[in-house]
Amino acid sequence: MFGRLLPKVINGGIAGIVGVTCVFPIDLTKTRLQNQQPGPNGQLLYRSLWDCFSKTYRNEGFLGMYRGSGVNLVLITPEKAIKLVGNDFLRYQLTDHSTGKLTLPREILCGAGAGLFQISVTTPMELIKIQLQDAGRSGQYTLQAGACTASKLTAMKIISSLLKEKGLTGLYQGCAATMLRDVTFSALYFPFFAHLNAMGKRRENSTEAVFYHTLLSGIIAGGTASLFVNPLDVVKTRLQTLEKGAGERSYTGIVDCFRKVYKYEGIKAFYKGGLCRILVIAPLFGIAQTVYYIGVGELLISLVTGTSD
Repeated sequence: MFGRLLPKVINGGIAGIVGVTCVFPIDLTKTRLQNQQPGPNGQLLYRSLWDCFSKTYRNEGFLGMYRGSGVNLVLITPEKAIKLVGNDFLRYQLTDHSTGKLTLPREILCGAGAGLFQISVTTPMELIKIQLQDAGRSGQYTLQAGACTASKLTAMKIISSLLKEKGLTGLYQGCAATMLRDVTFSALYFPFFAHLNAMGKRRENSTEAVFYHTLLSGIIAGGTASLFVNPLDVVKTRLQTLEKGAGERSYTGIVDCFRKVYKYEGIKAFYKGGLCRILVIAPLFGIAQTVYYIGVGELLISLVTGTSD
């Protein structure tokens, strides 16, 4: 069993690291757009995706665009491994092996289960990442004369503060909102990807699709599912933001957040950062599924062990 899972874990880890490295600046932009609230006179710090991206780059530099990426790169390996391997494991368990078929309700259940498994890693990762990504917007960092100046905010400082104030449960603030987003996303994404991928041309002497079809399937399925769950992602981001900007509202829970966002900002607020999220998730999952299905992990293991399974 371990021999079968290890290459899949490696595939998931590599896929996550490559994907996150490629799209992280856009993910940072998404977080800041989702978190910003109108000022007393309705003014906004960022007017659009490009405005947010350019201001962040101008004020904080290239490395500022990767603020919070360290914790993501460390935890993305277990997160992606749990999601991709979990879905594969559940699909295998729920498939009718006499016919080789898996019904759509069971496919949805497998995806939802994979999303549920991953929140044990995703919730702390997202919580810490959001604080670091949003620092320049919320006031943790003071922007003066086009430069970012502040006491250094680090992942270890955030973790230490949360553990000291709230214990281990502090790292799981927003867990319910994270679960709602990730379970819904995975329940939509995995069945859609599987059906799209099954329609593609097969690799020679293989039952797997050619890499470019897997890439395209991951992009389409990831982009579609991410747009659908964007309102849930906005709520999760707001609930996990610990340091609010001056005059910004706080929320007591999921329902309170939905109610206040709708009341004060309107329905459009639930789609803040929607384009950014598509630009993040679509290529991230396209890359992840391609690496996963190409079998980089199997290749690496075969080179190390000298086998050619």
